[in-house]
Amino acid sequence: MMIPWGGISCCLSGAALYLLGRSSGRDAEALKSVAKVNQLKELAKLLDIESKVLPLVVAISGRVGAESPISCEFSGLRGVIVEETAEQHFLKHNDAGSWIQDSALMLSMSKEVPWYLDDGTDRVYVVGARGASGFVLTVGSEVFEESGRSLVRGTLDYLQGLKMLGVKRIERVLPTGTSLTVVGEAVKDDIGTVRIQRPHKGPFYVSPKSIDELIGNLGKWARWYKYASLGLTVFGAFLITKHVILYIMERRRHWELQSRVLAAAKRSGQDNEGSNGKAENGSDGAKRERPIPDLCVICLEKEYNAVFLPYILFLTKFSHQNLALQANSYTIR
Repeated sequence: MMIPWGGISCCLSGAALYLLGRSSGRDAEALKSVAKVNQLKELAKLLDIESKVLPLVVAISGRVGAESPISCEFSGLRGVIVEETAEQHFLKHNDAGSWIQDSALMLSMSKEVPWYLDDGTDRVYVVGARGASGFVLTVGSEVFEESGRSLVRGTLDYLQGLKMLGVKRIERVLPTGTSLTVVGEAVKDDIGTVRIQRPHKGPFYVSPKSIDELIGNLGKWARWYKYASLGLTVFGAFLITKHVILYIMERRRHWELQSRVLAAAKRSGQDNEGSNGKAENGSDGAKRERPIPDLCVICLEKEYNAVFLPYILFLTKFSHQNLALQANSYTIR
């Protein structure tokens, strides 16, 4: 019996999507349970009361600020986190004799300064935002610098099977003044400064979306994952069931054919036993002239009444059933 890999794959994919849906649902419920701070000036008082019992996970909103922001080289923006990458783009000569485009990373640099959220009532510093869910940097600048047309350099690159096109520089930045929502653990350092960091257990989000939008998106994805999981599981179960039914039907046909063969062999044996006495009293010439049994080779039950030429007939997996039906309809006289 061949394993129905298609049905099993669908069921496994459905199970994976179901687990993703449960995970998204748990994240949505976790966000619903965090304390929402409307004004940052209230966070210090709340922290003094609540954090004595359990770690305080809160959701705050404000605009990004820093004491000494970074000035971006290409975009001219001022930000608190800046990432610069440089990629060398070139054409290379492959084994087929044609030129294909490729790129290689030349530079990857990241800068960050201490930054905070400010809502006009107070400010709260944010630590470890890069590892938070939903954190995305804005593309501040994307510049392509063409390579110089030096004859010597071009010749050397060509001999190595390369044609330099230029350098693509991308600058990603978290600009000052950006509105963000941060969900994390609120703590105080040794000098009493309040900051938000990744909790030991709980959600950690840094996103331009509000807390209500985050909960809504997670709930929507949880529902979609569950619907897709249900569909894939039902389809996979259908494929497996179909495969099992076909296998049972095929085994049943084999069993019926085997039973018919055994019954025909039993009848043939009984006929041979009845003719053994006559054959023993006959001469050797009579033994050679003994008639061939007239049993049909298709149905193994009735006498044959048709002849098929072997170079015309090609039997397939189910042709014996058709031949058995046709043998009862046509007779060669």
